[in-house]
Amino acid sequence: MYYGGIDVGSLTAQAVLINGKGIHAYKSMGVKPNPVQSAKAVVDMLIQEENVPWSQVKFCVSTGYGREQVQAEGLSQDNMSEISCHGMGASFLVPEARTVIDIGGQDAKVIRIGPGGELIDFVMNDKCAAGTGRFLEVQARTLGLSLDELGTVSLGAEKVLELSSRCSIFCETEVLHYLQRGHSKADIAAGVNRAMAERVAALVRRVGLEKEVTMSGGVAKNVAVRAELERMLNVRLIKYGADSQIVGALGAALMARRMGGNS
Repeated sequence: MYYGGIDVGSLTAQAVLINGKGIHAYKSMGVKPNPVQSAKAVVDMLIQEENVPWSQVKFCVSTGYGREQVQAEGLSQDNMSEISCHGMGASFLVPEARTVIDIGGQDAKVIRIGPGGELIDFVMNDKCAAGTGRFLEVQARTLGLSLDELGTVSLGAEKVLELSSRCSIFCETEVLHYLQRGHSKADIAAGVNRAMAERVAALVRRVGLEKEVTMSGGVAKNVAVRAELERMLNVRLIKYGADSQIVGALGAALMARRMGGNS
């Protein structure tokens, strides 16, 4: 018997299946035009590749921006906030975690959790693209780099150029200005990653840092942002033994197992 979690975000969608032993399988993909299409596509990919009939999924929980629409379509039996699901998923992967930094495409969250992954407190930035994955996406495109390259390229920087604006649009203008003046992409990328980390570190200080600390979401794969956060917060970010992008869907699947009567 399986339990499912579906997380539809602004940029990617994830589906996770768990059983009594832990994570059975998961898939991640870019989103479709609407949340229901995204959920159907990622679930279809998962069950076809794993040869698991959906009838064997006893209970499923959806989370993320499209969680209510996904449930209304009958793909899940309940829905939970991504904050609760990220806390639960992070605690499953790193039981000693007490602070979870989650950076999504359109928001950034810092979540304080208890020993069982229960939510204690959180702070969220969803009113501005600064400090979100969207900020990195815009600056990477301006530099002619992929999101994956943005982190690795900056490791070769000779200096870190300062981006003084707190607005993503004005930062893009600063990046263009640096390019026109002949600065290297590595130095500019290092400035972009540091600016990103500064905004997220400010969120961490608002909610209060408690060790141990983990980081979920796609930006967790950016080695430069991770390194800057570790330096600014004077802490080691514990890595997961699974893809950092599935933490929310994993938490939803764990919620499903609890709700489905097999906690």
